[in-house]
Amino acid sequence: MIMGENCLFTPQQIVYLTDHCHRLYCEVIQVVESRQLCWVRPLCLVDMTEEKEIYSHLFAPKLLIDVRSTSDLLYPINLFKQALDTEVLPLLSHLSSPDYPVNNNPLAREKLHKFVTKVLQEYSELF
Repeated sequence: MIMGENCLFTPQQIVYLTDHCHRLYCEVIQVVESRQLCWVRPLCLVDMTEEKEIYSHLFAPKLLIDVRSTSDLLYPINLFKQALDTEVLPLLSHLSSPDYPVNNNPLAREKLHKFVTKVLQEYSELF
């Protein structure tokens, strides 16, 4: 099943990839229309296993992982969905909070790698 909508995204737009109970929010860097790829910069990985809605228990540390210091991704555009401002603004606000440790999560790369591997396996026919 293809997750995204048949629309093109614009640079600086926030989009996300979903894998079961995880959601990876990213900033669009560039869309490569000729290859139907989207170059994105990961922002945060949200674990939604505790709650189906991300708003009620969003700020528990285990649910939000800062992945801004990780590598950019180049993925098929139809795997992405457009993120709503109402879901992204609380996440970005929390990441910008002085109480949140900036890029100090040693597990961020590992968690992102696991997420990316799952998506690659689930949608291997698109790669």
